[in-house]
Parts: sequence; structure tokens; C-alpha cells
Amino acid sequence: MFDVKRHSATILSFPFTFVIFAFFVVPLCLVVMVSFWDYNSYSIIPDFIFTNYQDIFYGCVKSLPDLCTSFATYISSLKFVFITWLITLLTGFLVALFLSFCVSSLQMQIVLFLLCTIPFWTSNVIRMISWIPLLGRNGLVNSTMQNVGLTDSPAEWLLYSEFSVILAFVHLYTLFMVVPIFNSMMRIDRSLIEAAHDAGASSFQTLTNIIIPLSRPGIIIGSIFVITIVMGDFITIGVMGGQQIPSVGKIINVEMTYLQFPAAAANAVILIITTLMIIFAMTKLVDIRKEL
Repeated sequence: MFDVKRHSATILSFPFTFVIFAFFVVPLCLVVMVSFWDYNSYSIIPDFIFTNYQDIFYGCVKSLPDLCTSFATYISSLKFVFITWLITLLTGFLVALFLSFCVSSLQMQIVLFLLCTIPFWTSNVIRMISWIPLLGRNGLVNSTMQNVGLTDSPAEWLLYSEFSVILAFVHLYTLFMVVPIFNSMMRIDRSLIEAAHDAGASSFQTLTNIIIPLSRPGIIIGSIFVITIVMGDFITIGVMGGQQIPSVGKIINVEMTYLQFPAAAANAVILIITTLMIIFAMTKLVDIRKEL
């Protein structure tokens, strides 16, 4: 006879398993399958070929020792990921540190944390486009710099450049780093901090030996959020980069626009594998499941 109580956990997991299977596993398998199909100018042809992957890497072999377009695009995307991750990590850690240890009142912590979330009440596109009037040739920043004598002409690098892309990324995704780090810091036993001060540890020693190690789960989780989002973001790079800066996400978007779905699927598979490799390397630094 089937024991319902004994298998209650398994029964309760069925809805979640179905959702993950239907909306994650199946679409992912379809993307992998389509990446091996053939296509022409007006249709896709079910097949099993490696042409789509060969087209991505074949030019790299021919262009050695120079970087091919595909490899240079991946390097460009990884560069944006690394710079954005580094800045959001430093900013998010300092904000979380201030909220956790410098603000003693719980009510004030809630108020300040809500202030951090206010920008997320609006669309990402609106927040991103809001930088254009500020950074444009006749924008507020250039006008101010010229009025105070810092520059004689508008600074072209402020907008439609790598600087504006990274600025928009940091603006959009820093909160994804703040929240998990803040959550980890709030779980730190304050008696450990008091014991460190009683033992004569300086603030820097307390930070490096207690706070940072115990905040590592939040740092890893926040890093995973930022990396996965930035790796696939092509809208921010397209708008803030003036459609001049390459990215893997933009290549996939262009290929889908021209109905080259198998080629887009092949690039998507490589992008997913690259992202998973980065995440796998980061999860080796801490057992997230155990820490949570």
C-alpha cells in the first residue's frame, strides 16, 4: 500500500519539478536540438550537422594569430562582465556593510533599503535611457564640464562608448549584489564582532577575518546574479553603445532577426556553456546549499 506520509516530500516536489522541466529543461533541450539543424534564407531544415558550430570557430583558425570576430566578441562580452562584476561587488559590499553595521536602527535600515529599491519600481529601459540626456553632447554633464572650464568641447566618450555601457550596467544591476550580501551580513552573529574588538582586532582585521569570510555566500550568489544577467544583456549594450559595440547577445539577436535560428541556437549554447563554467568555478569557492 502506498504510504502518503512517507512520500509526502516527493509528492510536494512534483509541481516544482513539472515547472522546472516544462519551462527550463524542455526549452534548453530544444535550443540544443535546433543548434544542429540546417537552414536557408527562408526556412530551417531538421538535420544533424555541425556546420553552425564550425561557422563560429572556423574563422578563428584562419585568422590566427589575430583574434577572429567570434572570439573577439566573446572577449568583449567577458570584459564587460568582469568590469561590471568588480564594480558592483565593491559598491554592493560597501552599501551592504553600511546598512548592516553602520545603521543601528532597524527602521532606518528598512527605510534606506527601500531607497535602494526605488529605482527598480521603473522599467530598466527607462532607467537606462535616462542617462542619455545627462551624458549627451549637449547634456548636463558636458555642459557643466564646459562651464567650469574642465573641457573646451563636449566629451565624446561619455555616451555611446564602453564607459556608458558599464555605467548603465552598474546602475541597473548593483542591487542584485546588495541584497544577497546584505542578507549574509545580517546573519552574522554580532557577538563575533564584539569578541574580535575585545581581543584587540582592528576594524580592518575584523573586516577581513570575520565579515568578508562570513559574507562569502552572499557575494557568490550576488556574483552569479550579475554575471548571468550581464552575459545575456544585449539591449543595454546596443542602446548605450550606439549599436557599435559587439556582444554575443547582439549576435544572437541579429541572427534571430534574419531567421537564422540554428546559428543563433549554436551561439546560445556556447554562451550558456561559458556562463555555466563561470558559475561552476564560483560555486566551488563555497557550498551555497550548505550555507543557505
